[in-house]
Amino acid sequence: MIIAQISDMHIKLPSDVGGDLPFTRIDTGALLRDCVDHLSVLTPDLVIATGDLVDQGNPEEYSYLREILAPLECPAYLIPGNHDNRSALREAFADQGYFPEPTNKDCDFLNYTVEDFPLRLVALDTLVPGEPGGWLDDSQIAWLDECLNESPSRPTMILMHHPPCVSGITHMDTMMCGNSDALGAMVSQHHHVERIVCGHLHRPVHLRWHETVVCTAPSPGFQVALDLGQESPAQWISEPPACYLHFWRPETGLVTHISYIGDYGEPQPFPWA
Repeated sequence: MIIAQISDMHIKLPSDVGGDLPFTRIDTGALLRDCVDHLSVLTPDLVIATGDLVDQGNPEEYSYLREILAPLECPAYLIPGNHDNRSALREAFADQGYFPEPTNKDCDFLNYTVEDFPLRLVALDTLVPGEPGGWLDDSQIAWLDECLNESPSRPTMILMHHPPCVSGITHMDTMMCGNSDALGAMVSQHHHVERIVCGHLHRPVHLRWHETVVCTAPSPGFQVALDLGQESPAQWISEPPACYLHFWRPETGLVTHISYIGDYGEPQPFPWA
């Protein structure tokens, strides 16, 4: 089973229909089209998109996102990030069937499970409207605990946008997921959680956390500059666009590969092959 993870696409409308490019120069729509073409060659079993799907959270951007993702020949599962809008996202992708029905509550979280694959997926909505950082309240953590107790023998991947742990990139660590101690204490009781996969950092980062592994994904658009200084400035960089491939087999568990998007030439044989 192969799961492709894309994240932090920050889709904006093209300039010819009134849009503007992030930082005036990054055509995130074109870059995501390149990513979709890239995935068509890799043929994953499913795609997960871990937040900041669009940049302003308006219906027009989600319509454009749907258009770009349409050529995918496998199912795609989305969760919101801090640049997203719950109601607009739910409405744009309501026909996909995995978002819960709205309940008219003040915080109508887009939490859900995917049960159709050997690796179970549990999606968590960490969005706090108007805030760059995320939060999981106690009711969401209780919901996750209940979900994990439902299938204690099934290997499980948790999806969320904001990472629950620090990366060392100071300006991004101020915007991680709040209430993470409570989340970690609960997750550590569930040894079938294979991985927590996140976005938000625009970088590939891995660490051991509360008896599982947390990883954050690179972006198919632009990356956050790697600076591990104590007062790292908020900077972006045009490093190669990329996505993840999570390769699952029961005998090995999850193995994660970074896949760079672009034309780097054809594979060449080693001279001793």
